[in-house]
Amino acid sequence: MQGALEDFFRALRAADVKVSPVEAIDAHRTVAKVGFTDRELFKDALCATLAKTADEVIRFDETFETFFSRDELAFEPPPQGDGDPMEGLPEGAEDSELARMLLEGDASGLAQAMEEAAQRAQVSQIRLTTQRSRLTRRLLEEMGLAEIEALINNARKLEGGGDAADRLEAGKRRLAQEAQRYVERQHELYASGSGKMLREEMLARKALNADGGIDPVDQAMMQALVKKMAKRLADRYSRRRNRARKGHMDIRRTLRKSMPYGGMPFEVIWKTEKIDKPSIICICDVSKSVAAAAQFLLTFLYSLNEVVDRMEAYAFSGRLISVNDILDDEHVDGAIFQVLRKIGFQQTDYGKSLEDFCENHLDSVDRHTTVIFLGDGRSNYADPRLDLMATIQTRARSVIWLNPEPESYWSQGDSVMYRYERFCHVAKTCNTLGQLERIIEDVLRTYVPH
Repeated sequence: MQGALEDFFRALRAADVKVSPVEAIDAHRTVAKVGFTDRELFKDALCATLAKTADEVIRFDETFETFFSRDELAFEPPPQGDGDPMEGLPEGAEDSELARMLLEGDASGLAQAMEEAAQRAQVSQIRLTTQRSRLTRRLLEEMGLAEIEALINNARKLEGGGDAADRLEAGKRRLAQEAQRYVERQHELYASGSGKMLREEMLARKALNADGGIDPVDQAMMQALVKKMAKRLADRYSRRRNRARKGHMDIRRTLRKSMPYGGMPFEVIWKTEKIDKPSIICICDVSKSVAAAAQFLLTFLYSLNEVVDRMEAYAFSGRLISVNDILDDEHVDGAIFQVLRKIGFQQTDYGKSLEDFCENHLDSVDRHTTVIFLGDGRSNYADPRLDLMATIQTRARSVIWLNPEPESYWSQGDSVMYRYERFCHVAKTCNTLGQLERIIEDVLRTYVPH
């Protein structure tokens, strides 16, 4: 049963139920206490040990039922007359247990034989859809497919053996169908999560400014992936905001605490550091070439509400406006379209947008603020207002510029990115979700002392 439990833990992980090594040990100890005889008690005990959220409880229930339920094989004996079902087969066929089960329609015996063969064939190690055919064939070979095929061929050579060969052939076909169903079930248990992970890895590398835009199906999956990335970072950086510095004693507080004891330091006070939450101002170009990247960046930042002290968002194409109210009233997924209705399809003018920001919102920038620009730096040959960029750099804690275009384009055509770059603490190409996650994590890490 230990091996079965370990396979069950793998199935849970594939269903996005996190099972750590410590939790796996606790689950083994729990099963040792409650046993296996009472199915409901066994299930509830494992669920209480392993599922940590309401969503995980739902996924646990689904995985448990799939893993521990065994559908009866849809197996009927091939049509035959009275007498020994093995009649008509070549000499030695009576020694084949599989042939007898096929001809007698022994569903329970075939199910047990299939489980044992699946362990030898390591069917539970399936990871990809393309492995199903190969593993089905391997499962049948472990059950004795070669022996059955040899019996069929030899029976057809015998006079009067054609009927027995046809019955055994029909049994082999039904066995192959059941083996295929079994492998598909194992794929559902163990490989659905792997396929999802592969798809997410591909989408994390997909260019946000790709020609032709992003497919609507990919768009929905990428939005979910962004939120998953943000949750991962939020879990990592939302720990206690105070951290003791072991080895650094706070002399003054320790002496003050020791006064009631005649100066004896019975209670040592350690120094702590206050870890501030980042305050972020996001200024996004929402022109056609950058709109998709802006949408994902805003989704990312607004999903980090646990670890961001203040989040203000501004968007521009020609003129700049605050989009905080839009983002509060609408889901972030659709807010970008509301922004485009207001200011989209204008001629991009970075200089005018910087003027609007500095005239109306510069007071919100201070030494605790990280300013994130997202744009390609293409300003249609208008005045880039480098003086205003210098002002923002002077006031902010840091200025980060995320550009969807490669650095080789930053000085070509109407791009003035190479001129803005010197006023940025960080200026990087960012045109995939993977790059976006790494850069946002760098921002959060700067607020956590090492």
